[in-house]
Amino acid sequence: MALPAIAPYSYTDNEHANRVSWPVDPSRAVLLVHDLQEHFVRAFSRTDENGNELPEAQINIAIANTRRLLDTAHAAGIPVYYTAQPPRQDPADRRLLIDFWGDGMQDDEGAQILPAIAPAEGDTVLTKWRYSAFVRSDFEQRLKDSGRDQLIIVGVYAHIGCLTTALEAFMRDIQPFMVADGLADFSEEEHRMACEYASGRCARVLSTDEVLADIASFENGAEA
Repeated sequence: MALPAIAPYSYTDNEHANRVSWPVDPSRAVLLVHDLQEHFVRAFSRTDENGNELPEAQINIAIANTRRLLDTAHAAGIPVYYTAQPPRQDPADRRLLIDFWGDGMQDDEGAQILPAIAPAEGDTVLTKWRYSAFVRSDFEQRLKDSGRDQLIIVGVYAHIGCLTTALEAFMRDIQPFMVADGLADFSEEEHRMACEYASGRCARVLSTDEVLADIASFENGAEA
């Protein structure tokens, strides 16, 4: 029931059959960094046998692109949210997750958000209890209170929490955006499945460059 050991892969597909053409509007959007905690990232092979970082490994690509999006969001006034699961969860809180994943993270170090993309002052960290960021949280109300109805999603794992959060956002009339190269997953196949499902059913799937271009177009006055 532990997390699998994840071999390096790269997700390079920039063509997705999006059924919608929503633009990312910095006045409407928030950025969600989903579960990029030490516990979940430990499952990935990030270095070679000599301890050198593998730049082509999707988890490293996703972290680098998350950093780019964080810097842009902060500069553009886009609110930033994180999800983070707590360690040593009471079985009464964890419930059915135990049947699939066991007891979960057990140490404070594993619960830490990666230093490379750590929250800045003014960012919000949501306690994460289930796959979706909306379960047992006030995330939806925070978005409503701030007049935001778009959700940019990066993090892990693409086909589990990231996709579930996108689908639930859609059902709450919040426009989700899955950033394909800002995500990582158990495998390239599951990563692709998540992006294909999202683009056809509940979200617009974009690359980091496309998200940044949308934001820049509004800042430059190109969008009405």
